[in-house]
Amino acid sequence: MRAVYGSEPIVVSDAPNPRPQAGEVIIDVVAAGVNRADLLQRAGNYPPPPGASNILGLEVSGTVSDLGEGVTGWKIGDEVCALLAGGGYAEKVAVPSEQVMPVPRGIDLVSAAALPEVACTVMSNVVITGRLAPGELFLAHGGSSGIGTHAIQLAHAMGCRVATTARTEAKLARAAELGADILINYRDDDFTERVRAEGGADVILDIMGAKYLAGNIAALATNGRLVIIGMQGGVKAELNIGALMAKRASVIGTTLRSRPTTGGPDSKAAVITETVARTWPLIESGHIVPVIDFTYPLDEVNAAHARLQSGDAVGKVLLTM
Repeated sequence: MRAVYGSEPIVVSDAPNPRPQAGEVIIDVVAAGVNRADLLQRAGNYPPPPGASNILGLEVSGTVSDLGEGVTGWKIGDEVCALLAGGGYAEKVAVPSEQVMPVPRGIDLVSAAALPEVACTVMSNVVITGRLAPGELFLAHGGSSGIGTHAIQLAHAMGCRVATTARTEAKLARAAELGADILINYRDDDFTERVRAEGGADVILDIMGAKYLAGNIAALATNGRLVIIGMQGGVKAELNIGALMAKRASVIGTTLRSRPTTGGPDSKAAVITETVARTWPLIESGHIVPVIDFTYPLDEVNAAHARLQSGDAVGKVLLTM
């Protein structure tokens, strides 16, 4: 099969076809999502978890072509999408059956590749960990990203007020179409003051890390929850513990890729089960749509990475096999 490994130079190479181990499903890949984690892995800054494939790619869509011993609930020919620890930039991938999801009704097979990582990340961090509830104010940084576009839609569908940041008016206009109420151009406006003027955010989903830590805490409402999932703005910052205590607020850092597949309420299997139960009906009813910026053939993987790296994308960048 053809595949793209996570070390320079990034080229399409020959790779052995995967064979299913017990509990695994083989998917003939139709499309794979491109994520910032792939760019970090390519640069040598985000190695795959122990035992995971060195082939890039954290999400795919495709058709089940083989089943390992003990797999139930799936059959050859099923159209699916899946969350991976690695291996998605390939014509075939082996994945634990618990990390496989049905394609939502009404979504084509290519577009389904835009769903697993964003849907599971938002469900895990905003709903399960952040405990976002109807009527609360939710702030999503990077509202034009794949995660941002999905988070805005989910929070809006839940009946929350939604604030978001982006760097251009065009991106903010798209965020408004998806359900954002408070639009903040971070180049011109102070997001902290804008959000505080609205009473403070009950939940903040942050991709920046250190650069935004003080501003995020200042923007929280009493009992607010700051969930940090990225470090694009650095890894070290001072924390004003007094400000945190005065608001009875929480700061939580999480990752999804390194979690175990099974083994408890924090496992990937638990997150996937919750995502399919709560998000898939919203997709099937049209309240949430996959937002796709551009689709590239696998041979143009460098162009796909450049598009994501540029910061100009609105929504997901995909690779097709």
